[in-house]
Amino acid sequence: MPEIDSGFVRFAGVQKSYDGETLVVKDLNLDIARGEFLTMLGPSGSGKTTCLMMLAGFETATHGDIILDGESINNVPPHKREIGMVFQNYALFPHMTVHENLAYPLQVRRLGKAEIAERVGRALDMVQLGEFGSRRPAQLSGGQQQRVAVARALVFEPKLVLMDEPLGALDKQLREQMQYEIKHIHETLGVTVVYVTHDQSEALTMSNRIAVFNDGVIQQLASPEALYELPDNAFVAQFIGENNRLLGKVSGVNGTTCSIEIDGGGTVQALAVNIDGVGTRSTLSLRPERVFVNPDPGSVPNVFDARVEELIYLGDHMRTRVNVCGHDDFVVKVPNASGHVHLKPGESVKIGWQAEDCRALDVI
Repeated sequence: MPEIDSGFVRFAGVQKSYDGETLVVKDLNLDIARGEFLTMLGPSGSGKTTCLMMLAGFETATHGDIILDGESINNVPPHKREIGMVFQNYALFPHMTVHENLAYPLQVRRLGKAEIAERVGRALDMVQLGEFGSRRPAQLSGGQQQRVAVARALVFEPKLVLMDEPLGALDKQLREQMQYEIKHIHETLGVTVVYVTHDQSEALTMSNRIAVFNDGVIQQLASPEALYELPDNAFVAQFIGENNRLLGKVSGVNGTTCSIEIDGGGTVQALAVNIDGVGTRSTLSLRPERVFVNPDPGSVPNVFDARVEELIYLGDHMRTRVNVCGHDDFVVKVPNASGHVHLKPGESVKIGWQAEDCRALDVI
C-alpha cells in the first residue's frame, strides 16, 4: 500500500474500463482532505460519476488503489465503508415514515432505541424538519424529501458523504435554496463531502475545491475563484461560467504576455498561459464582465470597434451581444449602474479590455 499523506480520501493511479479497451477514468490521482467539500464537475460521460461509484463501492477500479482514512477500500463491500450517500431520486422507503427512514441505518448498526431517537431528532432538526417525523415521503414536497435524504446520509455520522446530482430533480429556486442549506450543514458539521454535478454554478456556490473532468481526466483542480478567474486551458474556460472565445495565431511573446492575431482581423495583447510559441494557434478567453464599453482613451491596451446586436435586461446588468472583428457572438455584461451609458441595437461603440484579463490558451 502506498505511503499515506494528508489525503483523507485518495485515488492513486485509478483507472476504470468497462470493456477492457476504453478507459472512462484514466490514471486518476486525487487527494481529498478531511472536512473538505470537493465537487467533481464535468459533462456527461466525463468520468465523474464513475469515480464516485468506485469510491462508494458500487463499481470496482480496473487498476489502482482507493484509500479512505489510511486504509485501502478496494475490497471492502459498500455497506462496510461507513459512507453516507445522497442520490437524485432520494431513494427513501415509501412505506416508512420520515422517522423510520432515518432510524433504519441506525437499527442496522444495532444502536439502542434511546440513542436512535436522539440521533434522528438531531438530524431532523438539522434539516429543519423536526415536526415532520411522522409523515411518509409521499406527503412531503420534493425539497423536503431531499432534506430527509441528506439527514439519512448524515444520521449515522459517517466518515464521508457522497452526493450524486442530488438537486437535479428540483426546480431552480428550490435547487438554489438547497445548495445553501447543504453548504451550511457541511460548514456546521465539518463532514467530508464529495459531490458530483454537471451544473457549474452549483459547483461554484458550494465547493472548497472543484475537479473539472473531461474525457476521464481531471482538467483542473482548484478553488471556485481560481477556476473562474484563472482557467488552465480552453475547456475549463469554456465550461466554467460565460466566456468569450476568440481564435487566432501567436505573433509574438514577451515574458508573461503575448500578441495574438485574431481571426477576422486585429491583434490582442493577452497573458501567455497555455501556448506553444510564435506561429501556433491559440484560444483567447475573456469573461464578459471584464470588457468595457467606450473605455477612456489610453485606459486599456485592447480597443476595437463593435456594433451592438442584442440587448437583454437581466436586472443588475444588461447582457449585450456585439459584433467585433467578424464575431457576432461576443458578449459584454454592462452594469445597470446610475449614469452608465445607454446602448441601442445597431449602435456603433468601442469595446476594450486589459491584457491581464485575457488569457491565451490551447485550442480545443
